[in-house]
Amino acid sequence: MRILLSNDDGYFAPGLAALHAAMLPLGEVTVVAPERDRSGASNSLTLDRPLYVRTSAQGFRYVNGTPTDCVHLAVTGLLDHLPDIVVSGVNHGANMGDDTIYSGTVAAAMEGFLLGIPAIAVSLSGRSHGNFAAAAAVAARLVQRFSRRAFPEPALLNVNVPDVPEDRLGPLEVTRLGKRHKAEPVIRSQNPRGDTVYWVGAAGDAADAGPGTDFHAVAQGRVSVTPLQVDLTRFAQADALRGWLAG
Repeated sequence: MRILLSNDDGYFAPGLAALHAAMLPLGEVTVVAPERDRSGASNSLTLDRPLYVRTSAQGFRYVNGTPTDCVHLAVTGLLDHLPDIVVSGVNHGANMGDDTIYSGTVAAAMEGFLLGIPAIAVSLSGRSHGNFAAAAAVAARLVQRFSRRAFPEPALLNVNVPDVPEDRLGPLEVTRLGKRHKAEPVIRSQNPRGDTVYWVGAAGDAADAGPGTDFHAVAQGRVSVTPLQVDLTRFAQADALRGWLAG
């Protein structure tokens, strides 16, 4: 099995190293990741300058671009053969609910999906203990399942793993995206030259976090697996829109 790995934390991130180690027994593994942390890059492509691809000491390829750039370059010409699956992560921090709109981790997987390849985004829901190996093991089990039995439809899975050792993880649960409250206010400060600068505020707390959501599953110690889609059309509003335009 040919496995393409990427992330948004950069090629040097411990989550990517853990993912690489977990995938090596499963097939031919290639890493193409950003040269630096590109968290929050979403699905952006770099179109205003050329990109370069370099190779690190551990053999990981890295790109001076976004997570989407990395997977796009790999699939559309960098690699000699198309990967059988794209796995992005392991992200340091959750990507649940509204996070998926901004997440570079999810975007890297989504780019593979858009190019016709099954894809998984894997995130570790916590920033304290760093149980990346546990999250990587979950990802490896999912890849093995893809290898044994192809999913009947195009698949883009968003996986969030509680930050606990593997033996303390609950079962996998198929979930939907929850929703956060609005973000915290921006943080205003001054740089050493006296200019006013702004930091984007923290993400809001979970608002829609009831049973069935990704937030709820992770809070209960279970692994959240959410199938994602790319079509943003709000079909339920189409008739209302037709009436509004005709009025």
